[in-house]
Amino acid sequence: MTIQRRIIVHEGPGGLFESMAVSDDAAAGMRPGVLLFPNVLGTKETDFAYAEQVAALGYAVLVADVFGQGKRAKRSDADFGRYMDVLNGDRALLRERVNAAHDVLKGIDEADGARTAALGFCFGGKCVLDLARSGADISGGVSFHGVYDAPPFANAAIRAKLLICHGWDDPIAPPKATAALAEELTEAGCDWQIHAYGRTGHAFTDKSANMVDRGMFYSADADRRSFRAMTDFLNELFG
Repeated sequence: MTIQRRIIVHEGPGGLFESMAVSDDAAAGMRPGVLLFPNVLGTKETDFAYAEQVAALGYAVLVADVFGQGKRAKRSDADFGRYMDVLNGDRALLRERVNAAHDVLKGIDEADGARTAALGFCFGGKCVLDLARSGADISGGVSFHGVYDAPPFANAAIRAKLLICHGWDDPIAPPKATAALAEELTEAGCDWQIHAYGRTGHAFTDKSANMVDRGMFYSADADRRSFRAMTDFLNELFG
């Protein structure tokens, strides 16, 4: 097994974007493609490392840049959410960008463009949901400690199956928001499932998250269980 990374600079809505393709070069032929949408900070090493784990399962992964080339944030920044805030305020632009990222994934040599899925963390979970809400032809999507508010416009029929991996004590997505998402997906005719982890907050896959007082902290159990759930879900889609 030889996992390789390859930077892909591509045009998209609003300028240039810099994504990262990750795959096992020792594998022969095309394989299912998986989009990975990062959290509020944008693409970074932890995303590339997670993508390597997914690629090792037999997928071609694209860590998708939706903020724009050079637009990255750090938790130490006073305004670390500035790039996310632009897209939260313009959900139509977010929809365009996640679909553009999907097109890039379908165009890489090692990915089978007819068999694709998406996964995302925090704001990236919102990206997955908005991609599915757009009616994109992904087979499925996985949201890890995502953000569930629907865009302020009508959605297309959701064709993708969805797995929502959720910390029950997540202050960003409290039980009311989680129930509202379930109702939305049911009304859209979506094949959905929610895995809720008790005594678990936001950012449970992020080993650097240590803000217990704000409900944002790593959980080794939820991280392990959600990865297993994601693995089984992708196997169901493409196995």
